[in-house]
Amino acid sequence: MSNATTPTTIKKYANRRLYNTASSAYVTLADLAKMVKTGEDFVVYDAKTNEEITRSVLAQIIFEQEGIEGQSLLPITFLRQLIRFYGDSVQGLLPSYLEYSIDQFTGEKQAMREAAARAFGQGPFSPAAFSALQEMTRKNLAAFTQAMGLFSPFTGGAAQPGEPEKTEAPTASADIDELRTQLTEMRRRLDSLTEKG
Repeated sequence: MSNATTPTTIKKYANRRLYNTASSAYVTLADLAKMVKTGEDFVVYDAKTNEEITRSVLAQIIFEQEGIEGQSLLPITFLRQLIRFYGDSVQGLLPSYLEYSIDQFTGEKQAMREAAARAFGQGPFSPAAFSALQEMTRKNLAAFTQAMGLFSPFTGGAAQPGEPEKTEAPTASADIDELRTQLTEMRRRLDSLTEKG
């Protein structure tokens, strides 16, 4: 069995030190971040309890990256909304949706880079770039909603004869409005960064 298919084991000790069992060396969160960026898979275990703690270590890496000036990816609005989902009835669906969305985003990354290069060529952070991002987000949401409908046929409920069909338009409209607000705020921040530079 090749090492490419087996994740590297990282042990975390009580003194917060991380030990890479493959290289027999201590590593830092920054080293683990580099491993993630190069596609190297790893699993982190608590050295004392042998409990898997990969999720919390990855969250620590994100926390550190978010703390670096100019590196943050997660808007405050998104973080607040994410916190609101804990304990909510849709908490179980959110990880699948986020995973689906990030996979779609990753798959279209090169096309987005090319579109951004064309759009930004006309001026930094032009509205055309945000319109393209908005349209991609709308398509992802529609595809995910359709996919979820296949797994939960009883949630929507078919309209009875003589009853009008129930629609989710206000929710979708509110989601699009929220995305517009976030994109406007992102544009404002990016414009202020370009003015500083």
